[in-house]
Amino acid sequence: MPGPLLNAGSIILCAHGAPAMPTAPVPRVLLSGQPVVTLAAPHTVTGCPFNVSGSPSPCITANWVVGAVRVFAMGTPVLLMDSQAICAPNGTPVVITFTQPRVIGM
Repeated sequence: MPGPLLNAGSIILCAHGAPAMPTAPVPRVLLSGQPVVTLAAPHTVTGCPFNVSGSPSPCITANWVVGAVRVFAMGTPVLLMDSQAICAPNGTPVVITFTQPRVIGM
């Protein structure tokens, strides 16, 4: 199903509410003035409060597992609003709350 593409200004949170920022957006492709993000580079999660039985286990990175099948930037699938990522080291998902609405893809 088509969905909006993610850019560096998209709001992505780990399952515990901490923000995730792209490590390597593609500066050659802009969406609403922001670089597009692709499946290749993970996102860095900062400030995750996740704690298991008194032992901290915060999200550190979000590694993307599902991206676009028809839209690529620099030969790599771009990320869509319905793309999926797994946070390391605890295996929780991310939540994409906002992205640019103008450019959609599959």
